Amino acid sequence: MTLERVTKNYYYTKQGKKIGMSRYTLKVYPEGLGRSVYRIMEISGEDTLDTLCEFIVASFGLTDGHLYEFCMDNRMYSTKNYQSDPELDAPSTNIAIDNIGLVKGQKFALHYDFGDDWMFMIHVQKVDDESQTAEPELLRSVGDVGFSVDWDDWDDEEDDYY
Repeated sequence: MTLERVTKNYYYTKQGKKIGMSRYTLKVYPEGLGRSVYRIMEISGEDTLDTLCEFIVASFGLTDGHLYEFCMDNRMYSTKNYQSDPELDAPSTNIAIDNIGLVKGQKFALHYDFGDDWMFMIHVQKVDDESQTAEPELLRSVGDVGFSVDWDDWDDEEDDYY
């Protein structure tokens, strides 16, 4: 099989079939709740860590728009993290998942919202070759984080101050 380098991340056969791209099956759970609250999801290696964060946050029903980091050593604020708003030469979350070298069995974490300090543990359950790009997919949803905001009450409280 003859391969032609077309992009930074992928190779194509002469017939135009993309190879070298993976699809990841991940189990994601809030720290300490792995048996009672979790999500099983699939995501393409072509997607970025930013996309993965957005998908995780949405799957747990949290609000988007906070700072976050992926902790490759499972520790907050480590030097081995990919950051959503990197300083200086820190690695950015704007990187394709295929480019970070995930392997089956690997565990890492998403530290989301530096004020509330949500920690989501991520376990790579499976890595498959993928022949075409697909949207992230939620395969299983178990339990609820038990956190929600009643925006109607929030507006009423805010009005009390004016």
